[in-house]
Amino acid sequence: MPYAPRAGAAATGYGDSESGASPRYGNIFNDTTAQVGLQVGRNAMLAGQEYVEQNLGKYFSFSTLKSYFNVSNSYVGSKLVLILFPWRHKPWARQMKRSEVSGTIEGYKVPRDDINAPDMYIPVMAFTTYILLTSILAGIHGVFHPEILGYIASMAFAIVIFEILGLKLGCYLLSISNESQVLDLVAYSGYKFIGVILTMIAGSLVPGLLVKYSVFLYTFAANAFFLLRSLRYVVLPEQSIHAATSMTTTQRQRQRRIQFLFMYSFLCQFVLMWLLVKS
Repeated sequence: MPYAPRAGAAATGYGDSESGASPRYGNIFNDTTAQVGLQVGRNAMLAGQEYVEQNLGKYFSFSTLKSYFNVSNSYVGSKLVLILFPWRHKPWARQMKRSEVSGTIEGYKVPRDDINAPDMYIPVMAFTTYILLTSILAGIHGVFHPEILGYIASMAFAIVIFEILGLKLGCYLLSISNESQVLDLVAYSGYKFIGVILTMIAGSLVPGLLVKYSVFLYTFAANAFFLLRSLRYVVLPEQSIHAATSMTTTQRQRQRRIQFLFMYSFLCQFVLMWLLVKS
């Protein structure tokens, strides 16, 4: 007996239409209400994007932030070597980018083209690796629990924020001004995680504290020297020749900035790296 569809099957939406689609859902995107909802959602998304750009644009632009991730494989490898072995590296000055048309200076070159340029890729990857490595080591020692990921991430993030706020306060008190100062300081604050990761790995592979503390001291010293030389263009920017009446004040400011740079590179980094290793 040939099959006859039930009456009302089409009305209930379970019968097959000629196109093979269910009549209940086939025309949902042609419905006026759905189109209005999609338009409202699109407008809300555009308004949110405009709000974020207007407010965060006061502090930095997304195009500038994007340039900090403009890296290459060769840059990442060379940068890691530079951070761990900075002793004989020269020169430390960042390279300037010039306009191809007028030849005027347009700022600094991106990390891909300048080994001395700070980047965000390595700090972000090191930050993430630190959180995962801490969780893995906790699992190896049998003390892992799900909340540890949030705790470690919050603690590490708080340390970075505290460091940035301290740097900004010091720069404000010492009248240090730099166009890309905030993003540069964020990038440089993340390089310490490389030494912290190596210290944790050494401590987990070799029993005893001698190797762990030796690696810690070396990576701390390398990171401190790296920051001391790299941050000179931020803390001690090039200045024009002052009049003889203002030379004394300028010299005093320079001495204070040098002291601030030493305290940040050595004292501050030692405390922060120690807290990260011991967490």
